[in-house]
Amino acid sequence: MRQKLNKNNRACIVPPTCLRRAGYTLSEVVVASALLVVALVPVIQALSSVHLNSTRVQHKSVSLNMAQSKLEYIRAAAFCDYDRSFAQSNINVSANESYLCSVTDERLGDYLRKIIVSAGYDNDGDGVLDGSEVLVKVPSNIAKMD
Repeated sequence: MRQKLNKNNRACIVPPTCLRRAGYTLSEVVVASALLVVALVPVIQALSSVHLNSTRVQHKSVSLNMAQSKLEYIRAAAFCDYDRSFAQSNINVSANESYLCSVTDERLGDYLRKIIVSAGYDNDGDGVLDGSEVLVKVPSNIAKMD
């Protein structure tokens, strides 16, 4: 124990813990930083996983809307010109050129056709929808009206 003078110049006994300066030691800062990192890593991993899933859902939703829109266009065109072929591949159907769609046209008889519109997001940017890039396929049958 040390002695310290108070304002009346009298000696008083002060325990050594009171003489310590305010602040943190290096070891306290290192331990606190390590605990913070351990706590934040799972949170950051969860957020990146949520972002990735959100992007996939967005790509699938946009692809589905575009495929349905293309199919409606084909149905309307087939009403006026049934004998025309609607088969197309790797059509750019978006403003940013990342979404593509392909159309297969199969005749099932004189009065029936099977149309399948495949749409997806072009991940590698080569302008071709590969099997892994196709996100949705929308099939439909179109009958000839007499």
